[in-house]
Amino acid sequence: MNTEQLQLVLQSAWTSLPTLLGALPVTLGFALGAMVLGLPLGFLVALARLSRLGWVRGLSSLYVSFMRGTPLLVQIFVIYYGLPSLGVTLNPVAGGVIALTLNAAAYLSETMRAAILSIPKGQREAATSLGLSGAQTMRLIILPQAARVALPSLSNTLIGLVKDTSLVSVITVVELLRSAQLVIARTFEPFGPYLAAALIYWAVSSLLEVVQRLLERRFARGG
Repeated sequence: MNTEQLQLVLQSAWTSLPTLLGALPVTLGFALGAMVLGLPLGFLVALARLSRLGWVRGLSSLYVSFMRGTPLLVQIFVIYYGLPSLGVTLNPVAGGVIALTLNAAAYLSETMRAAILSIPKGQREAATSLGLSGAQTMRLIILPQAARVALPSLSNTLIGLVKDTSLVSVITVVELLRSAQLVIARTFEPFGPYLAAALIYWAVSSLLEVVQRLLERRFARGG
């Protein structure tokens, strides 16, 4: 690549930045929406996997295995293109959020299950001896400690979601990657817009990593 070509790429990347940054809120909205919805669903799945009922454990394990064992892109296709054949039609935003949420919940459930299991059983027994119910023990004793253990993995899941939102571009959602593709369709210069999009993903992920480290330090001081 000579100097003239490099200048062309850098200029293309720079001129595409306003358009790409305009699509960034959509990307962040998908990631945060899937995280907010995935956390309670993942918690329920984690509790189901810890259930004493065999059929509950079996169904929840099957769900986690399926969602973790199939590509997210295929899951998006099944939800957006497959469900209409069953009479369920979703717009691109709803289809993308549902797919990301269901996928994230499977990974979040494993994180939360492992965090809950990391708390010594003696603490549950002590809570029971003090007269606390199972729900009170979980809310007051187990979850505060489990949250500290799970924080790094939860943060990594959010960072992964930011990057995974690029896949909803296949169902015409104009997020960051789709926005770059639209710029390329106008300029016929792919390197610059794709490079700019990659740098934006990197910047967002790096910022989330900084927030993660700050939260870990705060939790450590609290502990």
